[in-house]
This record gives sequence, C-alpha cells and structure tokens, in this order.
Amino acid sequence: MTLVALSDVTKSVRLADDSELEILRGISLEVSAGDHVSIVGRSGSGKSTLLNILGMLDAPTAGSVSFEDREVRRMRSGRLDRLRGDNVGFVFQQFNLLPGRTALDNVMMPLGHARGRMFWNRKQIAADMLERVGLGHRIEQVADRLSGGEQQRVAIARALVRRPVLILADEPTGALDIDTGASVMSLLDQVATETDAALVTITHDLHVAARARRHYRLDAGVLETADLSRAFEASTLAASVPSAASADSGASAPATVPAMPAMPSSRRGAVS
Repeated sequence: MTLVALSDVTKSVRLADDSELEILRGISLEVSAGDHVSIVGRSGSGKSTLLNILGMLDAPTAGSVSFEDREVRRMRSGRLDRLRGDNVGFVFQQFNLLPGRTALDNVMMPLGHARGRMFWNRKQIAADMLERVGLGHRIEQVADRLSGGEQQRVAIARALVRRPVLILADEPTGALDIDTGASVMSLLDQVATETDAALVTITHDLHVAARARRHYRLDAGVLETADLSRAFEASTLAASVPSAASADSGASAPATVPAMPAMPSSRRGAVS
C-alpha cells in the first residue's frame, strides 16, 4: 500500500529582491509500507525541504501530496495535524530534545496528544519504548546530560512511541561518531522492519544512504535514482555493528534488542 505519494511537486520561495528561488523541481515519489528509501544530496540541495513536504510539515508550491490516497491540500489544518501526529515520526540531526527535562518526559511528550488508553498509559508506554532502545536504566536522567548517542536514541524513542507508519530521518547520524551512528542506523532499520513502517533517510553520507533498499540523489532540486552499491560494499556500516546499548559506554550488550512493546489498539489513520 502506498503511504505517501508526491506528484510533480515543486517548491519555490520569493527572495527579498523579488526574484524566485526554485528549491524543488517536478518531483514525483511514492513510498509504501515497509519501504526503506534514502535520499542523498549536498547541503542546500533541498533535502530537508523535501522531507518536510513528505512529512506534511510544509506544502508544495505546485503539484500534489497524498497520504494513503487522501490529498493533503484538501484537509483542514486540525485534521492534517492529527493525521501527521498519528502516522509520522521525525528523527532530526540535532535531536531537538526538551532541555532540563528527563528522557522519560521527552518520550512522553507526543503521547500528550493521544487519545484513550494510549494517553492514560503514556508513562508506561514511554518507559517501555526507552527500554526498547536500550535506555531503560536512564529514563530519569535529564536529556541534555546524556551522551550524543543516548540523546539520539531518546529522539528515536520519541519518534516511535506512537507507532508511526512513516519514519522520516533527517541526517540522523550527522552529529554522531561512526560507531554510534552505525548502531543508530541499525536500530532504525530493525524497528522499521519489525513494524513494517516505511523509513525515509535524508543524508549526505553515502555509506548511511547505501543501507536503504531504494536510493535517490537530489541535485539542484531534481530527484533521480542513484546506484550506491559500491558505497555499501565499502562502508563500515555494512559490517556487523555494536548494539545500541553499547554504543556509548563500550559495555557488552546482547546482539538483538527486545521486540517493540505492545501498544493499546488504536486507528492510526482515523481522523475526524
């Protein structure tokens, strides 16, 4: 099933001198359940703009965006917000955690907008998700006192806590060393596979991008398929990597991570 579809999408902005800057040009892309898609490109190529449109945070200047065959531009803002909150998880390069709040508080935050049992059980659900990413022993630690790898895992737990069907990762390893970045990508890969969620990774790192099953390059606002097989063969990320729990401390950890915690049943795509 196609989750999100872009058809002939363009994005432009008007500059102070009244000229127009084209950021995206005629992009068409479909992402289905279980897909792992990577998009590479240089800084300023429009990668983050494209990710924001895929995640329904931004609207295209022209063209259409559909989510589960529903055209996004026809939705009212409140309905669109609920659809995005229920179905899309974002992982950012700079973590964007709440300073001065614990890891548990940060992961609970998206559940404050949930309904029913997911709302009332939000503390336990958040704690289970932190356990899932190897941070069950750090739930009461203030987030900005965690290491970089731990903060990124808190950000991943926050992105996944509502069991999204679409995970969007914007340079998820950009602020991490190579070993920690490898474990973070392995965690994202594993969770997406277990839940049949689509994973779209935006990166400038060919080795990270090569882990995906479908590869694209964004250059001057134009999206084209890319062959990254050689990058994957040469990548240290293609080899066996340490588990998420051992990335920061160097301590030994199991090779696999516990399965995703059970969640209260809910209709993620339902909006009113």
